Amino acid sequence: MGERVTGHGRTDSTPKTVNRSFPLSPFTFFTYLRSPTKPRYNKRRSNQAEDSPMKILIVGGGGREHALAWTAARSKGVSQVLVAPGNAGTATEKGMKNVDIGAEDIDGLLELAKSEGVDLTIVGPEAPLAAGIVDRFAEAGLACFGPSAAAARLESSKAFAKDFMARHDIPTAGYKVVEDVAEGKAFVERLGLPVVLKADGLAAGKGVIIAEDMATVEDTLEDMLSGNAFGQAGSRVVIEEFLVGEEASFIVIADGDKVLPLASSQDHKRRDNEDRGPNTGGMGAYSPAPVVTEAVHERIMHDIIEPTLAGLKADGCPFTGFLYAGVMLTTDGPKVLEFNVRFGDPEAQPVLMRLKSDLVDVIGRTLKGELDRIELEWDERFALGVVMAAGGYPESYDKGHPIHGLDTDFPENVKVFHAGTSAAEDGPAVTNGGRVLCLTALGETIAKAQAQAYQWLAHIGFEGAFYRTDIGYRAIHRDQGSGIGPGPRT
Repeated sequence: MGERVTGHGRTDSTPKTVNRSFPLSPFTFFTYLRSPTKPRYNKRRSNQAEDSPMKILIVGGGGREHALAWTAARSKGVSQVLVAPGNAGTATEKGMKNVDIGAEDIDGLLELAKSEGVDLTIVGPEAPLAAGIVDRFAEAGLACFGPSAAAARLESSKAFAKDFMARHDIPTAGYKVVEDVAEGKAFVERLGLPVVLKADGLAAGKGVIIAEDMATVEDTLEDMLSGNAFGQAGSRVVIEEFLVGEEASFIVIADGDKVLPLASSQDHKRRDNEDRGPNTGGMGAYSPAPVVTEAVHERIMHDIIEPTLAGLKADGCPFTGFLYAGVMLTTDGPKVLEFNVRFGDPEAQPVLMRLKSDLVDVIGRTLKGELDRIELEWDERFALGVVMAAGGYPESYDKGHPIHGLDTDFPENVKVFHAGTSAAEDGPAVTNGGRVLCLTALGETIAKAQAQAYQWLAHIGFEGAFYRTDIGYRAIHRDQGSGIGPGPRT
């Protein structure tokens, strides 16, 4: 195996694992769909020279999608990036064009891809993946990067994911799936407090409650199971033991057979400083994560990623796309907190800010079965992103507030990724969601990246805006010698 390239340095602490091939017979996602004769690129593409300009479609309108579109637009073979529906950031970027089609309007997206001659579609959010967008595109002979609806159950049903992990001996927290308040309370009494309660279905990253007393357990179970909190997503609740340790985000590219790890990262789920307050979709992230040492990386690959992909294949739903494992690094080793079947948000922003390889080329080669021949190149600097959120988030919040400071002359190592924004007909962009922006900065150290992010974030604002002021604090403490373990891993 070749050495992973990480920019112009830091190769001494970089492991030499680039990817893994499972000792399993060749099998690709398109074989799973029983469409071996379908083109992996559109018919328009098959009639073009390999080096002719490509048109890319990014599905979604958040910060992750802005980062994906920004990265795709920089690919040398790309002529235009369509973003559906996009946001105020993608509306003004060179080489991008917003299309007013919702991320869950699969019929509309299919028609768009056909009429525009889209060569490759990359799906950002989880909902269209769970609804089968990749299956529909494959049936139409269109290249769409992501897992099938069957494989997407790893995220769309937490009960499915927990049962899958138990069946395939993948380390995770002890759990029980309940549909009744009394049954749930009885299990918590046996398990002991605190516990974690999760709505079974998709809840936009907010269907997780940490309960430290029985009153919270009972109230949460009643809210979720009644449908008041998360609708149908809460019709079943997963109750888990509370794991203690440090979290990390481990994201890979998979083709149903082989796997290529991306740079490590760490998210900050809780709303307030020092990881306090309610859970959110993520208030900031940085890459690389020093806690993911070479030894930790190897153990996550061996104990979690490889058996997960092998298990999905054995179960008849091989996984192609971005697979995200949120892990807790416990004293007993890494354990899975959750699976996402797409790039994390806000992890995508700092990770893609560091990626020097051509993302579109990487995905295209993955769909051609060439994942084992890809080496990724990374900027050796740290990247750190801070989310600016709307007042009231993750609960109710106002929309439509003008955002000032977006016209600031930011340096080349700083990028403002839009999330919950919309373009006003005249005047500045306005807020249109809970997580509004993610300002991401590169720095030679994690402390310098953090300092740059907060320095330039001060130039932006809107009514009710707030953000955590300690993103990256764990890595900084570790870098200053108060943590444990060797230096950062890419």
